[in-house]
Amino acid sequence: MTRQTQKEATRARILEVARLHFERDGFEVASIRAIAEEAEVASGTVLLHFTDKTSLLHAALHDDLEAAIERSLGAPSRGKLLARLSAVVRPFYAYYEARPRLSKVLLRESLLAKPPWRERFSAQALRVTAHVAELAEQAKASGELSPVTHAQLFATAFASFYYFALIGWVQEGVAAPLPLFEALMAQHIAAASPRQAPAAARRSRR
Repeated sequence: MTRQTQKEATRARILEVARLHFERDGFEVASIRAIAEEAEVASGTVLLHFTDKTSLLHAALHDDLEAAIERSLGAPSRGKLLARLSAVVRPFYAYYEARPRLSKVLLRESLLAKPPWRERFSAQALRVTAHVAELAEQAKASGELSPVTHAQLFATAFASFYYFALIGWVQEGVAAPLPLFEALMAQHIAAASPRQAPAAARRSRR
């Protein structure tokens, strides 16, 4: 095993143990010392890879979201637009729902992280919204959305509905995020359909 390979293996082991501690004990209770002990490394080794506990959480969250993105963007792109958009968000909602105790911290850190993690999380979000904009363009071409629909604004609305439903679930306002997301998205798609868009345009000119 090369030195670089050993370094990567140590990092992966620390992250794996950190996930278990964060999910079992909660972020506030989990400690670098306990994580290091279970990972069979010194606390200083953990801090060589990650500057502090928050950085460790960010690294774990980023890797987990990257895996969710791969599942999301790799989902079969078939059927009506709503079904395709639901397939995009489902891996992310499943990730948070599998970690109810940690979900508030994870959501907060993904949205309010400081550099360099802020830019890394933003880049992940942009990959997803770019994919949604592409789905919107395809829906325009197939006649499901009006030709005047702005694909990037549609993707921005998608992101707003995604976070609104997720925050509603985290705050225990809804039982699950996906049904709320689908209801909001269905209404938005209906308003942007070829039959509705011309009428809306006429009303706006009055």
